Amino acid sequence: MTDTLIHLTADIRRWATELGFNELGITLPDTGTHADRLQQWLDAGLHGEMSYMEDHGDKRYTPTSLVPGTMRVISVRMDYLPGPDSPKEALANREKAYISRYTLGRDYHKLIRKRLATLAKRIDEAVSGFDYRAFVDSAPVMERALAQRAGLGWIGKNTMLLNRKAGSFFFLGEIFTSAPLPVDQPYEAEHCGRCSACLTLCPTNAFPSPHVLDARRCISYLTIELKGSIPEDLRALMGNRVFGCDDCQLVCPWNRFSKPTQEDDFQPRHQLDNSELATLFLWTEDEFLKRTEGSAIRRTGYQGWLRNLAVGLGNAPSTIPVIEALKARADHPSELVREHVQWALKRHGL
Repeated sequence: MTDTLIHLTADIRRWATELGFNELGITLPDTGTHADRLQQWLDAGLHGEMSYMEDHGDKRYTPTSLVPGTMRVISVRMDYLPGPDSPKEALANREKAYISRYTLGRDYHKLIRKRLATLAKRIDEAVSGFDYRAFVDSAPVMERALAQRAGLGWIGKNTMLLNRKAGSFFFLGEIFTSAPLPVDQPYEAEHCGRCSACLTLCPTNAFPSPHVLDARRCISYLTIELKGSIPEDLRALMGNRVFGCDDCQLVCPWNRFSKPTQEDDFQPRHQLDNSELATLFLWTEDEFLKRTEGSAIRRTGYQGWLRNLAVGLGNAPSTIPVIEALKARADHPSELVREHVQWALKRHGL
C-alpha cells in the first residue's frame, strides 16, 4: 500500500492541474505554531465582531478534532486575478468604486468545492477504503497555516500566504483524508526581508506590527464583516474601497509574479471592475440581488452595500452625480444607510 500511495501522489498532482488548480501540497493534520498565534490574536481582541473565530473549540487549529480520523490534509491553490486589469487606476479614480479583485466574478466557493470533490472522487477510485472531506473557507479551517505546512508558501507580514512564483492573489482549498499519503516539506523560509510596504501603505493602519492584523481597522472587515456603523474616524481613510481591500497585496513586490486566472468564472461581471460609485448607489434592492447573484458581494447585504457606497461617495469629488446620488438616499428607510449618507453630505459641505 505504501508504494501505491507514493505513486498515487504524482497522479493527484496531475489531476489537480487538469482541474484548474495551480499548485498542490500535502501535510500532516497539524497547524504547528499557528495555533498559538491564533489564540494570542483572539486574546488581544483583534478579531472585532467576528465571534465565529472563537467558536468550535479546538477544531479550527486541530484538523483531527474537526474531522476525526484525518491523517493528511491536501492543500491546493487557484489563481483568481482577472486579466487584463488595472486595479491601481480604479483606486486612483475617486468617482469609481473599488471592489476587491477576488469578488469581481462568481463566488469561488462552489467552483472550488466542486473541483475538490471531483479530485477526491478520482483519488477514491484509484485507492479505495479511505475517507475524504473537502473544504473551501466553509468550516473552521486554518487554510493559510495548512498551506504553509504543505509547502505552498510563507505567511507574509500582511498575514497573507505568499508564493515566490505566484504572489498572493489565489484561493485556497483543502481535502481532509484518512489516506496516509507522503507529505511535502513545510515552507520554512521567509522572503519578506526588510520590506514593510504592506504595513506602511495600509490606508487605515491596520497592522500594529508585522504578521499581526487588527481586523477592527481593516477595510475588508469594515466593508464585509462589520454589520453596524463604520467608525467615523476610519471612513475618510477608506477612500473608494466599497467591498474589501487589496492594498497590502497590490504593493507587495512578490505580486509582480501573479498570473492572470484561466477561469472564466473569475472574470469581472456587470462591469464591477470599472463602475461609478453613484451608479452602484442608485441600484434598487432587486437590481442588487440580480447583479450580485452568485457573487460573494451578497455577503454584505443590500444595506451594507449602500452603507459602503455612501462612505465612498463621501470621499469622492463634489460632482453633480455624486451629490445627486447622495441626496436621493437621504431619506432611506434604513437608519444605518441614512447615517452614512448624512456623513457623506457633510463631507461635501451640505
